[in-house]
Amino acid sequence: MTPLPPGSVIGILGGGQLGRMLAVAAAQLGYRCHIYAPDKASVAADVAAKFTCAQDDDIEALGKFADGCDVITFEFENVPVASLNATAGRAPLHPPVGALDIAQNRIAEKNFARTHGGTTAPFAEVTDSASLDKAIDDIGAPAILKTIRMGYDGKGQSRIKPGDDLAVHWDAVGHQPCVAEGFVEFTHEFSVILVRGQDGAVRYWDTPHNVHEDGILAKSLLPAPGQIIEQEKAARALAAKMAEAMDYVGVLTCEFFATADGPVFNEMAPRVHNSGHWTIEGAITSQFENHIRAICGLPLGDTGLAADKVEMTNLIGGNTDEWQALLTDPANHLHLYGKTESRPGRKMGHVTKLFF
Repeated sequence: MTPLPPGSVIGILGGGQLGRMLAVAAAQLGYRCHIYAPDKASVAADVAAKFTCAQDDDIEALGKFADGCDVITFEFENVPVASLNATAGRAPLHPPVGALDIAQNRIAEKNFARTHGGTTAPFAEVTDSASLDKAIDDIGAPAILKTIRMGYDGKGQSRIKPGDDLAVHWDAVGHQPCVAEGFVEFTHEFSVILVRGQDGAVRYWDTPHNVHEDGILAKSLLPAPGQIIEQEKAARALAAKMAEAMDYVGVLTCEFFATADGPVFNEMAPRVHNSGHWTIEGAITSQFENHIRAICGLPLGDTGLAADKVEMTNLIGGNTDEWQALLTDPANHLHLYGKTESRPGRKMGHVTKLFF
């Protein structure tokens, strides 16, 4: 494992805020970033050395992009796997394509977690209205119907209550292949955020307690409640097994429900994650810096807490209009993503506060 020297080019697939924060962390280590994204309005490109605006399935453009990079990573998991396979061998890719392939399919993801000893909500595959009827007969309601592919922050989902007309929910997801998930009685939501180096070394950040509103992460709080801490060891063990099985390199996030019977795996994100944004100021080494360190073959940084208590709040929709008021508190660390259009449900920034 020969580390990439400063001045090397890191290719980032995706032009959103995660790519933006990765590029900032890379620049601090002396690397140059090349963003590849389909949208001209790329907030990641604003802080990068180079930008290619092309579609995710443009094999020729992806090839040229890859030829100019020393290593490639991605900031979202909806890059077509076929496109990445077509560019294999041009530059190292971290995390591996296999991790992306699993994360893009909710059925495969849940089966993968179960294979490595994880517990998931009861679920059934839904391909038509008849299989939806059977799924709800088997797992009961309330339940949630999710498209197998795509969908995030509550998109591509429909919540089913007892007695609902299931045809309405089937219409709501556009008759796409789905997974029906049974309801899980839980007290808290949390995420295990780890980084795995090219040498197999694994480090974990402290486990955040995640609070969601309307299917979107609203806050991440540390330290987490006692029940989460009690279930942290088992959740970390599952995440580490999954990372090892995928020969994973970089930051991996696994989301869990804390229940009376232990942690229940919800989903994984093969990338840096919203619930780890607090690490920029709240940890010795942020998730973004450690992801860059991992994919470039550098030693991993200390993931310990930098404060007694940390609170990260997402700024969603018009909440960024309060930026001046937020800055009147000298303890607030404000991050605005440079997006010009705010709309309901859109993540526009976040603010992190440390307590000593």
